[in-house]
Amino acid sequence: MIGILDSGVGGLSVLREIKQHHPLHPIIYVGDSAWCPYGNKSYESIIARCRTICDFLMTRGVDTIVIACNSATIAAVETLRAEYPIPFVGMVPGVKPAAQASQTGVIGVLATEASLRGAKFHHLVLDHAEGLTVHTLPCPQFVDLVERGILSGPEVDAAIEEYTAPMLQAGADVLILGCTHYPFLKKALLDKLPTHIKLIDTGEAVARQTQHFIDSSEEGPSEIHTTGSLSHLEQMIPILCPQLTATCHHLAL
Repeated sequence: MIGILDSGVGGLSVLREIKQHHPLHPIIYVGDSAWCPYGNKSYESIIARCRTICDFLMTRGVDTIVIACNSATIAAVETLRAEYPIPFVGMVPGVKPAAQASQTGVIGVLATEASLRGAKFHHLVLDHAEGLTVHTLPCPQFVDLVERGILSGPEVDAAIEEYTAPMLQAGADVLILGCTHYPFLKKALLDKLPTHIKLIDTGEAVARQTQHFIDSSEEGPSEIHTTGSLSHLEQMIPILCPQLTATCHHLAL
């Protein structure tokens, strides 16, 4: 059984990708909406929250945990791998595919504060984007919009303009969606951005990596837990993942 943790509902974009490959596989998802966002939190507090959620997932018998949150991956994945006896699959911004796709040599990274200040991110840039210009920008409004289920309209367009205009002016032709919340805004981004701009979303790659740890014969129901408002989660599921079949629960952690 797969466990997934995220700061809120953003990781549902990763759950959606996994379900496309294994629709009947049981998944227990925990969205820490009571503490969302993680992007402006200290690494110590992110690690503490991840430990608490992982302890819960372990009691439920998961055999693999997907950290469907770039901020949590940057802050906590190495610690969690050292402390727990099961595999962890993490999220990292797609710097390598972005560098390979760019024709102008300029890429933009839309991410969270926690992701961008992490050593892991800077190593990715050094390893895969040598000779390229990399523009980075935290996008807290994107997380807030998705958490409220607002995926289009004036607020979304204004946020896209604010965050992407400096990168486009600098010549970026590839933008990395460096947070699992952001793929829910992909349609709005594609509608707003020039047609030559490419978007890199690593959710599909994480789903492929997770397949290595899935027993394809295992079937069962999936559960979505939130540390925030259960009624709000139940409103968000039809908006973000209308095809998803899962029971929703409040989790006091």
